[in-house]
Amino acid sequence: MTQPPKDFTADKDQLHPRNRHRGRYDFPQLIRTSPELAQFVADNPYGDASIDFANPQAVKALNKALLKQFYNIQMWDIPAGYLSPPIPGRADYIHYLADLIASVNEGVTPTGKGIRVLDVGVGANCIYPIIGRHEYGWRFVGTDVDPVAIRVAKQIVASNTGLSGAVELRLQPASTNIFSGMVKPKEVFDLTMCNPPFHGSQAEAEAASRRKEHNLGTSKGPKPEPNFGGQSAELWYPGGEATFLWRMAEESAHLVRETCFWFTALVSKKETLPGLYKSLQKLGAVEVRTINMSQGQKTSRIVAWTFLDAEQQQAWRAKRWLNKPAPTA
Repeated sequence: MTQPPKDFTADKDQLHPRNRHRGRYDFPQLIRTSPELAQFVADNPYGDASIDFANPQAVKALNKALLKQFYNIQMWDIPAGYLSPPIPGRADYIHYLADLIASVNEGVTPTGKGIRVLDVGVGANCIYPIIGRHEYGWRFVGTDVDPVAIRVAKQIVASNTGLSGAVELRLQPASTNIFSGMVKPKEVFDLTMCNPPFHGSQAEAEAASRRKEHNLGTSKGPKPEPNFGGQSAELWYPGGEATFLWRMAEESAHLVRETCFWFTALVSKKETLPGLYKSLQKLGAVEVRTINMSQGQKTSRIVAWTFLDAEQQQAWRAKRWLNKPAPTA
């Protein structure tokens, strides 16, 4: 019987306590780390140093500096138009996943290369594996339907010694599949994670970008340019977020049910939650949790579920999490 979803609510307007990006950006330090950022930094109307967050090049330069300063990523680049996500929010997802597995491991977060995470839709930016590897020493498998994204992510991994041997990238050949074809026989994961496409079509994604440009007063022409970028597979999926998550839930139950402890996904629209909860109940999820997050005025949540009962969870902990090594450099 599925238990009612639990709420683990983060304080409003605050990042996770272990997030390295709490507080204001130290732009002088970031510029010393990455001098190319300097051209995009100027005082805002309040007299504080900042960048134009409506400028994709500025956002990309900021991300390069953050990754270099905080995560020892010396070489990081993505093609024009690809998603360059806000790193503080991405780091929050990783830290809340660490709390999630600690909550079923007597408060201790399993660390080191023995912990395996499947990142569905890793993207060209490879952000989650970068952060998860640095913070907890976890190993990652990243999947994506875009061959360019996989190629670029592989270049990032190959160019940074800290990621060597810790991140594997796999191309998903079927654009609507989630886990199907990506999990090898007898392969297990302690966690899966995903930031699903938000929109239901390219037209819907472009309309949303136009509304955002209008609200920010940054409209530059008939074709909107998202400030964080994004290709079609990163921004939309037939049927939108709700359909993507329904497919993910179905595949988690029928294809990889007992090969993963926690399945998780970001859910942007609160209207998506009731349908997802109902699907997970029908599919026999033993436990479902909702972890609320906030960054400034933006709110989102992680939904996590498992098909393992108490006895199976104990066996998993004993086999995979006890006496695991600390993260390697």
